[in-house]
Amino acid sequence: MPELPEVETIARKLRPELVGKSIIKADLLWSRTLATPTSTKFKRQIAGQEIKAVGRRAKYVHIQLSEYHLFVHLRMSGDLYIKKGKTAPGKHDRLILDLTPSPSPFRRGETTRLVFNDTRKFGRVWLVRDPEEVIGGLGPEPLSDEFTTAVLYENLQSRHRQLKPLLLDQAFLAGMGNIYTDEALHMARLHPLAASDSVNREQAQALWEAIREVLKEGIRRSGASIDWVYRGGEFQNYFRVYDRKDQPCPVCGTAIKRLVIGQRGTHVCPNCQRIRS
Repeated sequence: MPELPEVETIARKLRPELVGKSIIKADLLWSRTLATPTSTKFKRQIAGQEIKAVGRRAKYVHIQLSEYHLFVHLRMSGDLYIKKGKTAPGKHDRLILDLTPSPSPFRRGETTRLVFNDTRKFGRVWLVRDPEEVIGGLGPEPLSDEFTTAVLYENLQSRHRQLKPLLLDQAFLAGMGNIYTDEALHMARLHPLAASDSVNREQAQALWEAIREVLKEGIRRSGASIDWVYRGGEFQNYFRVYDRKDQPCPVCGTAIKRLVIGQRGTHVCPNCQRIRS
């Protein structure tokens, strides 16, 4: 599943292609792609909407329209991309938005489409007036100014949960997923099974720095391409522990171990990431 850096990369690529254009019409090829509203209402409401901004909140692509907010969650296999010219829908295209032609004199009159492609059909789309309907329950953005060491420490202390599942909880911290959580915990030298309220202030500072560092590096490298779904990133070439079972830890050389925590594959260095007794 694309995590914060992958979704951020997609949003940045879409922004110059979309902002300023208007949506002519929507072609919904699989009705369950829509979480809300109904397909009839969606097609009526989105037609004529101008695209004001393209961004990201947590793992959602957020497209701000003149009157509404369009949210897309890619889930396991979703992708958003631009198609130029008149072409037939792809096998796994679920939603196609026809946009006003480009004003560029070199591409004037060329058809532009925003396509949501989703092989496994887990992705979802929301069209709402109030963004809080979709993102109201999310925790802080880890790269925002509001997410400070003090906030992280206080939130860790207020709960008694294992670190890995807690960091994956989007109501606790928005945007973290399996890859970047494993990487951050290793960088901070914290075991994923450690209790959140056992983390002291110094460790919370290390974790805060690690979370921000791995996410920024992931964005800088356009995310991680680890299967056929998300393409184009290169962060997988710089993993510290994720997907490196039995390979040497880059810090101490100890073989990386794979655990299953909360039904999620988890990678850890048993030497660098020890649980205090």
